[in-house]
Amino acid sequence: MNLAVLIEKIKKHPDYDKVGMILCHNGVVRGTSRNGRKVTGLKIAVDHEKLKKIIDENKKRPGIVDILVEIDENKELSVGEDVMFLVVAGDIRDNVIMTLNDALNAIKTTVTKKTEFYL
Repeated sequence: MNLAVLIEKIKKHPDYDKVGMILCHNGVVRGTSRNGRKVTGLKIAVDHEKLKKIIDENKKRPGIVDILVEIDENKELSVGEDVMFLVVAGDIRDNVIMTLNDALNAIKTTVTKKTEFYL
């Protein structure tokens, strides 16, 4: 996974001249779960059909030029490792921030399944 490569891909988009903002999310393995338990790592499973649908739907939103996502799936990840990159490029801040937020929440709730490993 490489966030810089995703950003460079966005910059080569044929409609890049319409972009006023590129916003990136970099999800990282935390050392504790939401309930406070000590985590040693995690594993992510991805529903690719649902992911494609979410990305396609969000690309249709006003002002959005492109959305790229990369998820490090089906392997054990350690605390501190990157889990997911989500990159949203669009015209203005309001459109880009809202789209990243909505796409991220949809991905986290319907696309990925996380298995945490505890001490």
